[in-house]
Amino acid sequence: MRTISTTDLAHRLRPVLTRLARRMRQEANGDLTPTQVAALATISRFGPLTPSELASREKIQRPTATRVLALLEERGLVARTADPSDRRSSLVAATPVGLELLDAVRERKDAFLALRLETLSPEDLVILDRAAEILERVLDE
Repeated sequence: MRTISTTDLAHRLRPVLTRLARRMRQEANGDLTPTQVAALATISRFGPLTPSELASREKIQRPTATRVLALLEERGLVARTADPSDRRSSLVAATPVGLELLDAVRERKDAFLALRLETLSPEDLVILDRAAEILERVLDE
């Protein structure tokens, strides 16, 4: 069996994964920025969240989170409520409109990727399925 160093593999995977992520963002072709979509997805998955919790989860500064939330709220994609544990803060949750938009973005990305995967052999699909499992495990660690 061939051996490859982790550094060499990282060097090869990084640009491929970056290009794939970029192409999928382009295919989503919505009028939200990648930061706004990521924030909405995080709120959908973990919310309701305080703005500080969103900033922490997204690894962005609190003022950036505040600006992103204002834009999402203006478009009706998130709604704020008072934080019952701290009246000085608010909780943000995705609205039904926000959840619908996220579903549409995900469907466009999935369709783009599925179209590309249809050109592969069954053997390659099995290999990519295993690679997805491995990458999920790496990201969860």
